[in-house]
Amino acid sequence: MTEIRTPRLLLRRWLPDDDLVPLSEIQADPAVMQRVGDGAPRSLDDTVEDIERWEEEWDDEGFGVFAVELLGSGELAGAVGLYVPEAPPRIAGHIGIQWRLGRQFWGQGYASEAAQASLEFALQDRGIDRVVAAAAPDDASSMKLLHKLGMAATGEDEGLRLYAIDLTEYEG
Repeated sequence: MTEIRTPRLLLRRWLPDDDLVPLSEIQADPAVMQRVGDGAPRSLDDTVEDIERWEEEWDDEGFGVFAVELLGSGELAGAVGLYVPEAPPRIAGHIGIQWRLGRQFWGQGYASEAAQASLEFALQDRGIDRVVAAAAPDDASSMKLLHKLGMAATGEDEGLRLYAIDLTEYEG
């Protein structure tokens, strides 16, 4: 089972019996979901499908979206990791990084800590040579995080700013 420990977090595979309700509560929050997909909150059934899809990606690709658990409390903070975006066209089919954390976990550095661990996992452990991301131009917190990860702006597509980092640019 793939796990990554950071100073404050455990990034692990999904445990549907334990993670479904807390993740569903996170994804039901309009503020959390406003920049994910179509921006709509996700239902319990949608969350079941998300966990199933993420676990299939793990099995098929050897990477995926991690469940992010706080080491101190065991509480599920959200989802961070790797996926293959379907849009926008310039990054579709590449390996991307994404995150979504419960609102109560914002502003504490958890997204940055988990995203950095996921990026290191992609580039150093899995041998992925390039990771991409997209952010809305008015999403200052996501763009700040992408810059913190060392990702460089590569242009725009469908109203989103695109970012990427290559293995040769990654400094860990």
